[in-house]
Amino acid sequence: MIRSEILKEIAPILKDQLIVCNIGIPSQELHAIMDQPSNFYMLGTMGLSSSIGLGVALAQDKTVISIDGDGSVLTNLGTLPTIGNNCPDNYILIIIDNGSYGSTGDQPTYTGRKTDLAGMARAAGCDNVVEVQDVDTGPALQAAIDARHGTVMIVKCDSGNAKMPVITMDPVIIKDRFMKAVAG
Repeated sequence: MIRSEILKEIAPILKDQLIVCNIGIPSQELHAIMDQPSNFYMLGTMGLSSSIGLGVALAQDKTVISIDGDGSVLTNLGTLPTIGNNCPDNYILIIIDNGSYGSTGDQPTYTGRKTDLAGMARAAGCDNVVEVQDVDTGPALQAAIDARHGTVMIVKCDSGNAKMPVITMDPVIIKDRFMKAVAG
């Protein structure tokens, strides 16, 4: 499976959750598959989906799911120890690990070689780290939501992007409707 197929499969689980989605094609895919006011699409901030999602989770009680990529997390490795030392029970970080920088042309990342993100997350202090294959994402995500225990989930999948239109929504509108969903 590629990322867009995983997003289609977990869309019913993501409905009505607070979602912070990685920059570029992942946000475009999520927008095309399941746009909702509680989705915050990153538009120009590579590496920060996990950090922003953590901040939103720390600020209120609703479940927050950050959808990030292996390349993005590798760009901002400081996020893992920050999550490991401050992870609230309402935060789930999904790292879709396709071994590539998908939005910039599928250049390979080191997770396709020797780098182990699950091991890095554990070493950073993350208590609940789950590594699953693409086809197991839905049940693992639902279990993490039901357990209400802060979770870092690494989803191994194939590299590739679906052809999706660019998000034309004004970033201020994305922010405003997300803030209303957080407050509502």
